[in-house]
Amino acid sequence: MVTTRKKWLAMGAAAALLTTALAGCSNSNSNSGSESSAPPSSSSPSASSQPEASKPVDSGEVPTLVWWTIGGVVPANFDKAIAAMNEYTAEKIGVKIDIKVASWGDWDTKINTIVNTGEPFDIMFTNNSKYSQQVAMNAFADITDLVQSETPDLYNFIPQKVWDGTKIGGKIYSVPTYKDSSLTQYWVFDDKYVQKYGIDVTGGIKTLKDLDKPFRDMKAGEGKSFYPLSLTQGDGFNGFFNGYDDMTLGLPPVGVKVDDASRKVVSVLEQPDIMEGLKQLHQWYKDGIINPDAPTKTEADKGRPFFAAQAFPGAEANWQITEGVEKYDMFQIFGPIYTTSTIQGSLNAISANSKYKSEALKYLQLVNTDPKLRNMLAFGELGVDFDSVDGDKVIERKTDTWPLAAYTQGTFFNLAVTKGAPVDQWEQVRKLNDQATSSANLGFALDISQLSTEVANTKAVWDKYRYELMTGASDPEKMVPKIVEELKAAGMDKIMSAAQEQIAAYFK
Repeated sequence: MVTTRKKWLAMGAAAALLTTALAGCSNSNSNSGSESSAPPSSSSPSASSQPEASKPVDSGEVPTLVWWTIGGVVPANFDKAIAAMNEYTAEKIGVKIDIKVASWGDWDTKINTIVNTGEPFDIMFTNNSKYSQQVAMNAFADITDLVQSETPDLYNFIPQKVWDGTKIGGKIYSVPTYKDSSLTQYWVFDDKYVQKYGIDVTGGIKTLKDLDKPFRDMKAGEGKSFYPLSLTQGDGFNGFFNGYDDMTLGLPPVGVKVDDASRKVVSVLEQPDIMEGLKQLHQWYKDGIINPDAPTKTEADKGRPFFAAQAFPGAEANWQITEGVEKYDMFQIFGPIYTTSTIQGSLNAISANSKYKSEALKYLQLVNTDPKLRNMLAFGELGVDFDSVDGDKVIERKTDTWPLAAYTQGTFFNLAVTKGAPVDQWEQVRKLNDQATSSANLGFALDISQLSTEVANTKAVWDKYRYELMTGASDPEKMVPKIVEELKAAGMDKIMSAAQEQIAAYFK
């Protein structure tokens, strides 16, 4: 997400992670940490029956803002934990929050429904897969001036390049999550299988083909009902399209190769490297490496023997807790790299119809500048879900049930380190940002204002086929031509042509 093309264009989605502190983000539902599901809250009255964007839950003068986000199953102490936050924020800034959680599996559908029906909300988590389309639908408020006048501490805290990365048509419509701004991809193995099968995690495994032997060794040794690569429909193989910049379109079949200096817009599914990867996934599915219910499975099992994730140093300390695994071995296989989409991978937007735009910004300012609130949002109820080890700097997790994903909320740079992670974890994240290379297309975000019909139609086609394709269930040699044909009928060629023209104008 940007208007300049410099390397430090931070904020990303690159994080996939911390589900409390891990979950993912540059792709839709990229929940690379723990992915437990929470049933979405019941819908509020639509805008037609309740024109106010939000109403205070209580009758006092302190407004209670509705914040829709993504996460896991809501635990029994959720309301108590939120009440503790509200007591704190009511005193600090005169604002309370009512957090609505859409589960990992239901988030796409739920958020689309809320936006399409005009259901009232004040704040909404969004990402690069939806953001530009939601802005084009006038769902979000233009906060370009308001964020500077009402919340100068927030505006000054987040680097200008990060704000620039969220802009659409030169306007700011969201508060970016300032964290691991560049994308770094990791592969993660349960150490007991690494030791048992002699898996080389020191650098010998870099490609999907390299994973074939360890997966087959694990399958042969663990039995028929064991699946080395357990996938869910929403994620598929996380990071599969990392080599292509989607121009913030949120449509993986259209993109520009990140290292292509000519910036040619291509039909990504037809590229040789992508087709080779899809064939590998399909072979694994046929051979029982991938779970047979992957195309319909909405929530990941705990204790996965392997998974791919966008992450950062020390992320495994939280995964070990949330997955119930004694030790994970995590190694980097891609990145770090900046794309505009990595910046738009985690955003919080304010409803265009909210009565409390200033209050919503003040709440997000507090999230990003107050370590106490930041830790409560990320980790839950003090004394129940976590204990403080060193003030606001180090905490110890006591449960694995807190449903909110920390990457969706606010900066990592005022967040406590989880005991067991490197004490300089967030400094290491800053270093990753500093070391990141840049996509050839960095800074460019596709303007879809004249392409709304084509974007909606092509996304509908992709949604129809992606679960089976990206979990290996369908044969890509048969399915990809069919998908591409339908994408073209839905307007993909028009999108690609417009993108190429816009790129030429942007980089002239």
